[in-house]
Amino acid sequence: MTALVATVALAALLPASGGAEAATRTASEIAIVLLFFLYGVRLSTRETLAGLRRIRLHSLILISTFALFPLLGLVALRLAPDLLAGQLGAGLLFLSVVPSTVQSSVALTSTAGGDIAAAICAGTYSSLIGLAATPLLAAWLIGSEVSLSADGLLRIGGQLFAPFVAGQLLRRRIGGFVTRNKRVLGPVDRASILLVVYVAFSAGMNQGVWSRVTPLRLLGLLAVLAVLLAVALAFTQAAARFAGLDRPSRIAMVMCGSQKSLANGLPMAAVLFGGRAALAVLPLMLYHQMQLMVCAGLAGRWSRSAPVEQATAVGPSASPVAVDG
Repeated sequence: MTALVATVALAALLPASGGAEAATRTASEIAIVLLFFLYGVRLSTRETLAGLRRIRLHSLILISTFALFPLLGLVALRLAPDLLAGQLGAGLLFLSVVPSTVQSSVALTSTAGGDIAAAICAGTYSSLIGLAATPLLAAWLIGSEVSLSADGLLRIGGQLFAPFVAGQLLRRRIGGFVTRNKRVLGPVDRASILLVVYVAFSAGMNQGVWSRVTPLRLLGLLAVLAVLLAVALAFTQAAARFAGLDRPSRIAMVMCGSQKSLANGLPMAAVLFGGRAALAVLPLMLYHQMQLMVCAGLAGRWSRSAPVEQATAVGPSASPVAVDG
């Protein structure tokens, strides 16, 4: 959270302009390619295929991520059209179609005594499906605010999908190196995301978009996001119980089905919205911090409520930090 706030403040005080703006935008595009390449290298195909046996759990998580959230976003826009006019409304709809997290979902599921392997697979499936589903759903729901023209599809393919596939293809050769040096490469991930944030908010400052966001409107947006999170948490808990999932699986369902990925969402927004991404990423950034605080509280409470054996994750896990996958 501190790093994100500091980056936004830096963009507000010293926005990139002129030649510096072009240079930082190019660096941001390179950073996005690097991010998705590393995502591809880290993804274990064997673990992903093994997780397919939990089809009921993963189906419910995907329904929450790519069906419930978009429906809630549309309802919010209908109920508060003035509050969510323009780019804020587009940003809320974009938030609703972003895939779930990986790192924080796994860490929170582990803390709460849930099924860690299921959380890893759920986050992986969500990220994979999101590569195609997020741009398509965004174009459908948001319309003219995002352009999914032939050029836009090429940008998505070149900056998101192609690096991811390249990472998968090179996983056997460099996967071990990436895993052994994850403590070194972790800051690369976070620095790349912060660079994307800086470029987006610099563009917003140069365009004067922040004059459209009054403190009252910001509070209204926070209230909408709080309701969105509350409904998502209630739905995932109710759906997990209705489906007869055991307690570890229910925990994984709640943690994975209620969260949205900042690490995936910000690069996608940069590609889809271009120079208009400043306000469009604000709902995602606020929701991300809100979900971490609320879900961390839930995880702590659930870890104390009953003795649960901790599952062992097959693969790396991470703590729920401010900039997360």
